Amino acid sequence: MPASTANLGPGFDALGLALALYDDLEVTPVASGLRVEVHGEGAGQVPTDEDNLVVRALRAACRRCGCRPAGLVLRCHNAIPHSRGLGSSAAAAVAGVLAGYALAGMQPDDAALHLAAGFDGHADNVGASLLGGLVIAWRDEQSFRAVRLEPHSELAPVLLVPAQTSATKVTRGLLPAEVPHADAAFTAGRAALLVHALTAAPHLLLAATEDRLHQPYRRAAYPATGRLVDALRAAGVPAAVSGAGPTVLALPANGEALAAVNTAGFTQLPLDVARVGAGVEWG
Repeated sequence: MPASTANLGPGFDALGLALALYDDLEVTPVASGLRVEVHGEGAGQVPTDEDNLVVRALRAACRRCGCRPAGLVLRCHNAIPHSRGLGSSAAAAVAGVLAGYALAGMQPDDAALHLAAGFDGHADNVGASLLGGLVIAWRDEQSFRAVRLEPHSELAPVLLVPAQTSATKVTRGLLPAEVPHADAAFTAGRAALLVHALTAAPHLLLAATEDRLHQPYRRAAYPATGRLVDALRAAGVPAAVSGAGPTVLALPANGEALAAVNTAGFTQLPLDVARVGAGVEWG
């Protein structure tokens, strides 16, 4: 299950990009009981019982597919940092849902994305992790939806990951109930431009990643992240907060180094775009 970066500036709850950093899940049916092992990121922190997100997503998928496994052993090998805005919860939900479908002997359908997105409350990260590449996500009256687009071959994401964590619930609480019409119109235009920039015209990414809808209101939660985004953009590097933060997404041209910008306190993590989404392998 690949990591993902969402929003990408102005595409709030609508755009997601899959990243080549992966969590792996091993599922073994057994006679009875539940055992969950977590290795790597989140070990010793996330629940290892029925409250585990992977388990909850798996159970939801099994109910959807009419499958009732007697017992399970789950081994989670996690590489995606938790609570950093890199889609770790989306990857966990996707892992659980795909495992449930696999146990039922079924291929994922549109309901699989809806099930997984229900745990996040939006489909941008989930869609990217499930489908790979760039996704546009939305919700209609019945379900969460997402469509995949092919990202431009020159995209070279660099994630700048701080030690600080953040919680989506907290950062969403900083968002106002209303925003000025001018800011909404500005951001809608930049979001439309961003789709073009990510798929066909990366030289427009600096303008396309500018946002007035959510990032200004969240700066208080992670001041260093806001300052780094400002510094990168001032140096001509397209940059935005990754998801709910506090990680920064930079999209430098041709993978150029970020040496001109002080990134102290952040670990640089160059990642390829994951052009193939989550999959199932039978052992």
